[in-house]
Amino acid sequence: MAIKNIIQSLSFFSTLNEEEVERLISISSMQQYTNEYMLHYEHSQSDRLLFLVEGLAKASKIDKHDNEIFLYYVYKNHILSEISTLQDNYLTSYSNMTLIEDSQVLSIDYQAFKTHFLDNGLLCLELANEMIHQSKQLKDLVSREFVFNSVAKVSMMLCLDIDMFNRLKRYDISLMLHIQPATLSRVLNRLKRDAIIDIDHGKVIILNSKRLENIYKEQGDA
Repeated sequence: MAIKNIIQSLSFFSTLNEEEVERLISISSMQQYTNEYMLHYEHSQSDRLLFLVEGLAKASKIDKHDNEIFLYYVYKNHILSEISTLQDNYLTSYSNMTLIEDSQVLSIDYQAFKTHFLDNGLLCLELANEMIHQSKQLKDLVSREFVFNSVAKVSMMLCLDIDMFNRLKRYDISLMLHIQPATLSRVLNRLKRDAIIDIDHGKVIILNSKRLENIYKEQGDA
């Protein structure tokens, strides 16, 4: 698919007119990456704004013991670059960003993007929404790691990302949530026993989304 058609198919750029789309094309390129490609490392700087067109990416950090700490996933039609300020003409990465599927990435000259679009009031709302989305993901991380017990952690992931939960192996989910595999099994069995979920051929089916949501929201409010 031509880059113009790709840009016009993405909701982030849906407010641009024909002339603005052509300007965006002039400062953009498309890149194809394979599974496990590292897009950027923590604290690295870049002059490119990266946008995930197809595929899946994972943000993570490394602790002092060289253990990977999972932060969040980035899905298609979202910005891969981490934006903490609009004052600089470059972007500084908060985390390691790894593609975990073969992916297609739109790469945009960030300084030109600021000059031709943001400084003219174009795509500001869209960018702000992306920044809010990233901030919420980090807020959820804090709750998950420092507030929630194992039941709340599992309930939150099931409620917010059931598709990813069912795609991953139980062992990988345990690593993400920092709980033991046996604990994950006990939590799932408890939720099933309480008729909140069902499990069919290893796939979780949510039966009562409201009760599932209340489990982690009530603990977060405690």
